[in-house]
Amino acid sequence: MKSLEITARPREGTGRLAVKKIRKEGRVPGIIYGKGFDPKPVSVDEHTIEEVLHHSASENILLQVKIEEEGKSRPEERTALLQEVQHHPTTGKVLHIDLHQVAAGEKVTITLPIEPRGEAPGVKAGGILEVVLFKVKARGLPVNLPEVLEVDVSNLDVGETLHVEDLRPPAGVELLADPKLPVITIAVPAAGVEGAEAAEEAAEEEEEAEPEVIRGKKEEEEKTE
Repeated sequence: MKSLEITARPREGTGRLAVKKIRKEGRVPGIIYGKGFDPKPVSVDEHTIEEVLHHSASENILLQVKIEEEGKSRPEERTALLQEVQHHPTTGKVLHIDLHQVAAGEKVTITLPIEPRGEAPGVKAGGILEVVLFKVKARGLPVNLPEVLEVDVSNLDVGETLHVEDLRPPAGVELLADPKLPVITIAVPAAGVEGAEAAEEAAEEEEEAEPEVIRGKKEEEEKTE
């Protein structure tokens, strides 16, 4: 996972009024925390964080956070994972962010979106690709964790399913899910099933009708004689 640089400022107030004031200034309140670190309330530029999210495949983003404080000649630098983003339910605006500070050599757990890659033979044959599991939890060093988990479906035929145990995460990444959970399947289209059933019914009706036609022909021959 590549890291992005972002600038933050410390904030003193954490109550509703303080948060409201920060948002009026065009900034987003947040907190940076981690094992062995004291939690530090911060704020970041609203436009900057929205741009970061807009250009990322997921909200799993590794950040190099530069905390600029008055009276200090150099900013304090911390490596953190964007752990949680709270959005406004109506406007979608970013309301709050949680930053998980990562120590050197520390493994973290994130949720990876699943994205199919390739063209499945089963789809070419008329099947329907269905993603059953959209996200999966993964654990590893931030440098090894991808933004999304790409799943190759180029060998998947109609009626076949990929399970968690079939996935191939990057080296050093562990998937925290039941290995037997289905992830992607190529389903038989309902129309295809109905069409096959209709064809079978038509064949059965034709077989049943044949003796009647033969009997009718024999009766006509006997009458003629």
